[in-house]
Amino acid sequence: MQQQEQTFVMVKPDGVRRGLIGAIVSRFEQKGFKLAAIEMLTIDRALAERHYGELRAKPFFGELVAYLTSGPVCAMIWQGEHAVENARALIGKTNPVEAAPGTLRGDFAMDIAGNIVHGSDSAASAEREIGLFFGRTADDLRAGWLAGLDEAHGGEHTVH
Repeated sequence: MQQQEQTFVMVKPDGVRRGLIGAIVSRFEQKGFKLAAIEMLTIDRALAERHYGELRAKPFFGELVAYLTSGPVCAMIWQGEHAVENARALIGKTNPVEAAPGTLRGDFAMDIAGNIVHGSDSAASAEREIGLFFGRTADDLRAGWLAGLDEAHGGEHTVH
């Protein structure tokens, strides 16, 4: 049985500045993901601090918050089979030097300070990040998505 789920992905300010949103969206679509929501926004300090709250004790936290608030981002919710795990594989390792060719970071990023894209690292993180950026739970969004599947596929779908 397929494990359908949602994940949160964000094109960071350097990816937006470099005009990579289209290429990133295209790669997700080519992989088979379905886009559930997308929004361009400029993140304020409070949201950036909540988003990266688990890193607050790290010495680079201030720089990370400053980077995330330095320009617009593109926040997205993607849906598909094992969405969190598959999105992480498509995005690549955090440090682009270690990211494999064919991954987004391996192909587009040059250094860890500007690694172009964020992806949820777990289903729990995806749920939290979707709530932070879209003000809805993954279950709320999934219900709307499933209603669309009902119309498109005669009511046949499996979600866990």
